[in-house]
Amino acid sequence: MSSVLVVRNLKKVYGKKKPFTAVDGISFSLEEGEILGLLGPNGSGKTTTIQMLLGTLSITEGEVLYFGKDFVRHRSEILESVSFASTYTSLPGILTVEENLEVIGRFYGLSPSESERRYDPLLERFGILEKKKKRVGSLSAGQMTRLMLVKAFFTQPKVVLLDEPTASLDPDMAQEICQFLLEQREKNGLSILFTSHKMAEATKLCDRAIFLRDGKIIANDLPMNLAKSTGGFRLRLLIPDGMKRATAIAEERKFSHTVEHRTIEISLDEREISSFLTALGKAEVQYANIRIEEPSLENYFLQISRRKK
Repeated sequence: MSSVLVVRNLKKVYGKKKPFTAVDGISFSLEEGEILGLLGPNGSGKTTTIQMLLGTLSITEGEVLYFGKDFVRHRSEILESVSFASTYTSLPGILTVEENLEVIGRFYGLSPSESERRYDPLLERFGILEKKKKRVGSLSAGQMTRLMLVKAFFTQPKVVLLDEPTASLDPDMAQEICQFLLEQREKNGLSILFTSHKMAEATKLCDRAIFLRDGKIIANDLPMNLAKSTGGFRLRLLIPDGMKRATAIAEERKFSHTVEHRTIEISLDEREISSFLTALGKAEVQYANIRIEEPSLENYFLQISRRKK
């Protein structure tokens, strides 16, 4: 794969008397046909990064290249192939849905009829075709989010920057959007930079995940690898009788564990689950309500969010 976006030592500092560094010298790339997650707690620098990649915020230091071209020098040309959607942005409320989309289409050299041919199927898929003649100001938050996605995709970009695109959507529509993004990647080789606080969604979508904290990259890896780094599986059991014997077995095997009333939760490797349960049986420990929790990106997210600076 070739890189469609390369970020080198990107930095954003606000203020002069008391400077605040929102993004602190980050470097990464987005490959052709890749969905890359830009993740992290609130205030970690995700949205600031996206805004610099769009040119709506000036860059303090660093370099951004799209398709091998410097973004500062070739911004207008590059933005013909780059689009953006966010839950937190909107379009002029006094114009109708179709009027807004027609204006945007003209920016990309599309006639009104060509724009309509492209955006109508997307409006229908996202369940807002009947709102086509309505003013944007009358749309709900969820409908506005879906319209922003239509705006981002009907121009047929090569790179899409998405800032929490499903934050205000119902679960069924959020799932539909995720499926749409995967289809766009498979059919059109689209490259997507995606921010979200929904780790299950990020796990499903992202080929690779970058985590930011305090404006710095602290991880850049496959979602599966980041999840596994949190310490393996968690086994939770209700033990009506034999808790002392169960904890003794966990301690003997040096498994991290916690006990709350009649429930024990053990952290262990997936391969050790069967032998641990067998040992409980041999020790005549009664157990029930088995729950096995796989390592997840959610665990990793919580781990870095709680980590002291």
